[in-house]
Amino acid sequence: MHTGATPLKAVSAKAKPLRGTVTVPGDKSISHRALMFGALAVGETSITGLLTGEDVLRTAAAMTALGAEVERRGQIWHVWGRGIGGLREPADVLDMGNSGTSARLIAGLLSAYPFTTFLTGDASLRGRPMERVIKPLSQTGARFVARAGGRLPMAITGSSLTAPLSYVSPISSAQVKSAVLLAGLHAPGATTVTEPAPSRDHTERMLRYFGADLATSLGQDGAYSVKLTGQPELTGRPVVVPADPSSAAFPAVAAILVPGSSITISNVGMNPLRTGLFATLMEMGADIQVTNARDEAGEPVADLVVKSSRLHGVTVPAERAPSMIDEYPILAVAAAFADGETRMEGLAELKVKESDRLTAMAEGLQSCGITARAEGDTLTVRGGRTRATNSAPIAVNLDHRIAMSFLVLGMAAEGAITVDDATAIATSFPDFIGLMNGLGADMREIP
Repeated sequence: MHTGATPLKAVSAKAKPLRGTVTVPGDKSISHRALMFGALAVGETSITGLLTGEDVLRTAAAMTALGAEVERRGQIWHVWGRGIGGLREPADVLDMGNSGTSARLIAGLLSAYPFTTFLTGDASLRGRPMERVIKPLSQTGARFVARAGGRLPMAITGSSLTAPLSYVSPISSAQVKSAVLLAGLHAPGATTVTEPAPSRDHTERMLRYFGADLATSLGQDGAYSVKLTGQPELTGRPVVVPADPSSAAFPAVAAILVPGSSITISNVGMNPLRTGLFATLMEMGADIQVTNARDEAGEPVADLVVKSSRLHGVTVPAERAPSMIDEYPILAVAAAFADGETRMEGLAELKVKESDRLTAMAEGLQSCGITARAEGDTLTVRGGRTRATNSAPIAVNLDHRIAMSFLVLGMAAEGAITVDDATAIATSFPDFIGLMNGLGADMREIP
């Protein structure tokens, strides 16, 4: 996959029936956290299955700049941490590339250190709001200087007297929750974060695994709280990163849509706060079998057997959004081939991802001749045995998931689908085109 800054088009034409067994890249969320917690732990953390996409490599580089020792030996990454409070001032600006997770979580981490660090990123990341973490982290004593709206570039001057927080978040966001907990690791006493509904809990699971004292609770109103005892001694541990369910979504939907397909996707993370897409696809009639269920390093894992299926439209309730927020673009593609109307509710968060995904998906589908509309925080797609095609390349706006979603659409559409820039795919799925072609796709980059 081309990873340079120069835009590179890609085209996807009708696929053969998909066959084979594949393993998609490691979970991005868990990969980020394994590197960060390894850097804060005492001793060595070995990481197997780490995603080597650009986003995670930015986190690895940042941990090195902050004083941890990070080394790759073959397929295993090793991190020798500096303990809670042991990181050092970086000598240069930390460039987070396209990674909002890196930027927001590292902001939480740096809020506890009494030196100044500068964060920046690519054009997409510099347009994404950081105010949602600046607001709670400022209450710890840290100071932030950022562009209007809390946007990068940003300077962070942390506090050596980090105050524990009791923060009630207005949104369910794993990034906000994790940023506050990372600050709380360095504070004496208990830090508590409450969100309206549970967001993905990889931080909580991994903190426990590394030895932190942490408790969770669910209120009668559905609100979810995490209480963390600060200043623990985290101990380096071996981490096995499962395959990313957000990446597994693309070959899974492709197999459902391309007639005659049957594939197996191995070692997929099945955290119940991440599997909303698979539950939704099965509600729509998808033939997905979950096999060989097991646990690895505190995370549930399984193999998925996916076969071509006739889908029907459904309503996806807003409360399911936190468990599948990154998968709505590829769900919208599945909906384009489903009988009837699919209504996806509660998608305000999609407007502030790598791009405005809500608008991008509606406009992209419309340009392919598919009936779709975005109204408020709802995306509605009317599907059927579509003859989708497009004459102009789809604008992906530096968004890897938009690019991959429309390339999957091309595998089942009447005419080939072209995206205007495939370079961002490398942030999460470096060999996407190669893996899909190995299953039976017909994709290629266009210089």
